[in-house]
Amino acid sequence: MEAYSRVTITFDKAQEIATDALIYLTREPELTGRFLAVSGIGPESIREAAQEPGFLAGVLEFFMGDEALLLSYCENAGLRPTMMAAARFALAGDPADYV
Repeated sequence: MEAYSRVTITFDKAQEIATDALIYLTREPELTGRFLAVSGIGPESIREAAQEPGFLAGVLEFFMGDEALLLSYCENAGLRPTMMAAARFALAGDPADYV
């Protein structure tokens, strides 16, 4: 039986992916509005919040919570969806740690 291998990326690469995803998101007013409603921040706070790894992890979680959005972004960015999950893990760790 083959051992499960986890996709890993550097913290810097994870930040790059999340920042690019945030830029992609802000190009679509409807998506931006939905993201702001879910995240609870105002549009004036995005730039400052984007400096925080936790916020960037939240951006990735937003994409991972919407399969159509995730697949659309990944196709556009040339990424495998598993890279989004790996980036989220690199930025915030294992979600099980927060239960």
